[in-house]
Amino acid sequence: MSPTGALSFGEPSDGEKWVSALAKPAVRCATSLQRTTRSRPSSAAQSSIRPRVSNVTQEPSEPSAQAIAQAEALTATAVEALPDGRLARQLDQGRPLRIKLGIDPTAPDIHLGHTVVLNKLREFQEAGHRVVLIIGDYTARVGDPSGRSAQRPMLDPAAIDANADTFMEQAFKILDRDKTEVRYNSEWLKMESDQLFSLMARPTVARLLERDDFQKRMAAEEPISLLELVYPLLQGYDSVAVEADVEIGGTDQKFNLLFGRDMQSSFEQPLQSILTLPILPGTDGVKKMSKSTGNYIGVTDPPEEMFGKVMRVPDAILGQYWQLLLSEDPPEGAGPNEAKRELGRRLVARFHGPDAPVAAEEHFNRLFVRHEMPDEVEDFSFAEDPAHMPALLAGAFGVSRSEARRAIGQGGVKLDGEAMPAEPLDYPADELDGRVLQLGKRRFRRLVKGA
Repeated sequence: MSPTGALSFGEPSDGEKWVSALAKPAVRCATSLQRTTRSRPSSAAQSSIRPRVSNVTQEPSEPSAQAIAQAEALTATAVEALPDGRLARQLDQGRPLRIKLGIDPTAPDIHLGHTVVLNKLREFQEAGHRVVLIIGDYTARVGDPSGRSAQRPMLDPAAIDANADTFMEQAFKILDRDKTEVRYNSEWLKMESDQLFSLMARPTVARLLERDDFQKRMAAEEPISLLELVYPLLQGYDSVAVEADVEIGGTDQKFNLLFGRDMQSSFEQPLQSILTLPILPGTDGVKKMSKSTGNYIGVTDPPEEMFGKVMRVPDAILGQYWQLLLSEDPPEGAGPNEAKRELGRRLVARFHGPDAPVAAEEHFNRLFVRHEMPDEVEDFSFAEDPAHMPALLAGAFGVSRSEARRAIGQGGVKLDGEAMPAEPLDYPADELDGRVLQLGKRRFRRLVKGA
């Protein structure tokens, strides 16, 4: 996760024009190159590119036992805490630390994978520290190249702004709003060209090309836009602008987090510590959780859907879900089924309130244990007479007609709980009116004959 995007106010600044221009050229066949080497302030109010002087208490050379214990607790689920031992020395200063998280609002919704980092931020808040949540409304237009094999498409500023609003609303289900400082990085990145040039003069191309994502793309002779190349530079300057003490991100963000330290060093600031956290596997148990791959559990999913998705988590990764989402081990002596049920109850209660788990679990039992129909079934109106079943399934459930025919042939379509035969495929409308059509185990529609 990282900062992003820029909103335009009146005429675009020189820097905004450069953003569009830099997105077009690309570095190709870089093996040869490698061998050689919601109010935002006006332009006048934005930060100039200059060293900032932090009023930071001197770090002790040897941290106290109490600070060491605090650091160990805060880094318990981290993959890496760098530099080694630094966080304990920072904690021993006796002041609230500024804990940075940068988010590019490229999508509106949060899934449980995002909450791994948000949970860690909440731990820091409960320990008395301040979270600085940077909404990358500028860098989102650039697009974080981390883990990407191709350039991200540039987003429209209006879409970025809408995504940011939704993201914050969901993030505050976890974060303490009173202990969170929200900043938009267009405050300091929407700069004039002379400031941008001054910033771009600080790192080397060789350093920017060190990231693993770029190495893979160069080896495959895939293009890298100049805009992607400067993304870590812009993201790193966020750490300078907010004077971050600690920055947190997933393991895929390590290069960006370390580059923030490079930028702070360039501006003669104290260097932030970094914490990298594990990436939560999706419900398929293979790929990282992502909405694009469909293996996600959204924090705004309905309670019964959230519970049902948790119950489908593979046994092999159940321990990771408990550790990363609840910071606990599964209940001792509980089998996988009961451990999933308890995890589902806890997560549903967290995001939907203490009364929601009972109904969500009962819904699951009704459908998947007792194989009954749900209490409430959405209506689907149809007008065809006779109704062609593959077309009816396509309209009711959004599947293709070929998928519908295959499901019928495999016995995966039921009418009022009875499996439908492969033939016939056409039915009189009166015969279907008011009956419940079922596709698979958990998709239901009540058929209503239209005019």
